[in-house]
Amino acid sequence: MSTLAQGKAGLERASTAQKVADMLRERVLDGELAPGLRLSEEAIGGALGVSRNTLREAFRLLTRDRLLVHEHSRGVFVRRPTGDDVRDLYAARRVIECGALRLWNGVTDAQREAVRAPVRQAVARAEKNDWTKAGSANIQFHRGIVGLAGSTRLSDESDRLFAELMLAFRVAQEINDFYQTYVPWNRRIVELLNNSEIDEAVDQLNEYFDAAEEDLVQRLEAN
Repeated sequence: MSTLAQGKAGLERASTAQKVADMLRERVLDGELAPGLRLSEEAIGGALGVSRNTLREAFRLLTRDRLLVHEHSRGVFVRRPTGDDVRDLYAARRVIECGALRLWNGVTDAQREAVRAPVRQAVARAEKNDWTKAGSANIQFHRGIVGLAGSTRLSDESDRLFAELMLAFRVAQEINDFYQTYVPWNRRIVELLNNSEIDEAVDQLNEYFDAAEEDLVQRLEAN
């Protein structure tokens, strides 16, 4: 017990670091901390009132999640995902989401609704040209697909993938027409699922991923 007590300070620091990491993650994903931006330890630490050690631990957590990158002798920067990053992301998504989609017939109504509802929301937002919220609903649609697996660990890992993907969207910048293409595609996938055409839905999701990957890679390479 004495050795556990000795680690108390480190535990408290780690807990604070996670909270700081969560706060910075939101700032990265909402675009306030833009891709390529150098993060000042002095400015951020002073603004949040946390120690340098706590802030560095938060940076380490976000670097592990591929949202930040440490460059030797230069500092810590918000990552700019590359085309290779996007290809790797979609390779992982194909395995996770296509596998989860095949479980459709054996899951609960609540799990199915977590896939259907975001598509209805995205369509409604698209009709109002609200592409920011349509994009948010799109991510919820894919979260719902992962949720069909019923695994908290898999959902947590996918959330890290989605966060990195959103960072790539930030670099791509002009993405309204991206969602104009993929919101109807999501609706088509749900229609197939509702008709118990599972193999066809999986095929559509694979085609979706192929097209989305190529589209996003081209946008990144153009910026």
